[in-house]
Amino acid sequence: MSMWAPPRLLELAGQSLLRNEALAVAALEELPTELFPPLFTVAYAERRSKTLKAMVQSWPFACLPLGSLMKEWQPHQENFQAALNGLDVLLAQEVRPRRWKLQVLDLRKNAHRDFWTIWSGSRASVYSLMEPEAAQPMKKKRRVDGCRMRGKQPLAPVEVLIDLCLKEGSRDKLLASLIEKVKQKKGLLHLCCKKLKIFSVPMQNIKMILKMVQLDSVQDLEVNCTWKLSTLGKFAPHLGQMGNLRRLLLSHIHMSSYTSLEEEEHCVSQFTSQFLSLHHLQELYLDSVSFLKGRLNQVLRSLKSPLETLSITNCLLSESDLTHLSQCPNISQLKDLGLSGVNLTCVSFEPLQVLLERISTTLQDLDLDECGIMDSQFTAILPALSHCSQLTTFSFCGNPISMAVLENLLLHTIGLSKLSHVMYPAPLESYEDVEGTLHLGRLAYLHAKLKQMLRDLGRPGMVWFSANPCPHC
Repeated sequence: MSMWAPPRLLELAGQSLLRNEALAVAALEELPTELFPPLFTVAYAERRSKTLKAMVQSWPFACLPLGSLMKEWQPHQENFQAALNGLDVLLAQEVRPRRWKLQVLDLRKNAHRDFWTIWSGSRASVYSLMEPEAAQPMKKKRRVDGCRMRGKQPLAPVEVLIDLCLKEGSRDKLLASLIEKVKQKKGLLHLCCKKLKIFSVPMQNIKMILKMVQLDSVQDLEVNCTWKLSTLGKFAPHLGQMGNLRRLLLSHIHMSSYTSLEEEEHCVSQFTSQFLSLHHLQELYLDSVSFLKGRLNQVLRSLKSPLETLSITNCLLSESDLTHLSQCPNISQLKDLGLSGVNLTCVSFEPLQVLLERISTTLQDLDLDECGIMDSQFTAILPALSHCSQLTTFSFCGNPISMAVLENLLLHTIGLSKLSHVMYPAPLESYEDVEGTLHLGRLAYLHAKLKQMLRDLGRPGMVWFSANPCPHC
């Protein structure tokens, strides 16, 4: 049974003050800065719209992390609207109010999570937390301009930070209110989005919303749509405007049987040409993208910066694609490489050998699940794999590998001091028949044999585990 925690003195004072909202609003002009966060918290919890609106107008910090409050309590529409109305009043004024320092309204639910709980700390710690990175270089300039203008500073645009998730059928009243406010303010309110997820949404709706967003603020983009290649071509110009993009995930792009080869090439060029504008891209995930076969080089040669992560899953690739991949200048610093679901049964493994040698000093995670790799092919890459000194995890489930090759792999990788986790398929000897009936007793025996080898070789802490169920694991 949990003990009841009595309300703190500041909470009681805030509740007392808020019993008369007119008095609370009037007191804001003289309210110490340190009391703004606790009073705002109480006003939000009690849905005191008038006080919230007035506090936004007097907010003494560079950033108001409203999103973390919206996570803790339900995002009440009236509270959110009160904050927008407070911004509305501010942006309608020609000069900045005396106390107002607000530059960023942060609606992200996982940002500045500690702000509302550390308000009782030193004044300096609160200020340092609430100076957004983008605003820091402006501090000195703002003071100089303020002296020059003798307190009359023109209003700079206010940034509203939000993580967007666009889904078909979802009716987000908060987003609708925000977009309407951005439209009304025409340049005084900038809608910024670091994380953008797009699911199955009509393209006209996507364009309407992205028109309101500062696209150069997007750093993480996920497109989880079942799109035709032509639809991707229509979206491509928006991608090209995301100049600060660091992570891109593109999933389920298919080609229509009615599309001519000329139209197909045009759409692919529309998409790949946008990479020329993405100077900060570090992570690229391509899943179930049907146009890649024979065109991977077209994507890779457009990259403007070295990748740290490249994941190509459930795609068709040719041997020439793998050759281009192994030669691409922007993959030499890869930390994560994933080729899960890419059928490598009938291709030469020389390009993969070359690739592993090139990234042997940086590669940390390698995923070769469900690639159809057989014993002879796997054996061919073992020498290159043994040179990957930074490798920490290696997964190659779903491949028909024998116990002899697994033992050989263990011997080749035992010297990799950072390799801690290996996920392997049930060896071929674990199956009772060609139909794939697994014999759990055999699997348990072979697994125990691998564990004993690890102990004998002085690496008992290295975890080898099978993706198939083992009764002793």
